[in-house]
Amino acid sequence: MSSKSLTAASVRPIMLSVLAEGESYGYAVMQRIHLLSNGDVQWSDGTLYPVLHRLELEKLIASRWGKSETGRKRKYYSLTALGAKALAVERAEWMKVHSLLARLWSPSVEPITVNS
Repeated sequence: MSSKSLTAASVRPIMLSVLAEGESYGYAVMQRIHLLSNGDVQWSDGTLYPVLHRLELEKLIASRWGKSETGRKRKYYSLTALGAKALAVERAEWMKVHSLLARLWSPSVEPITVNS
């Protein structure tokens, strides 16, 4: 995504959607997004962690400290019930926009002319 405003608008629903798949930690979330986007979306720590903290403050996600396979401490994040509800709202709103753009960009759509 080249547009910073589009990226900023999509961070929240993307993050909630990834965590809806199951509990994860920050680096794994970034890797999942990178994989699902075929490398087109790459977030830095400076993008990811402020969003995770904001979602946690809003009670949309919860976190816990655990140990990785190597024994290192790691913070794991999971979607809360409130987060699942917020994701449903986000999904509905994005689908409305997606549907509108799909119709507008369809080659079968007749251009609208306005008589002045």
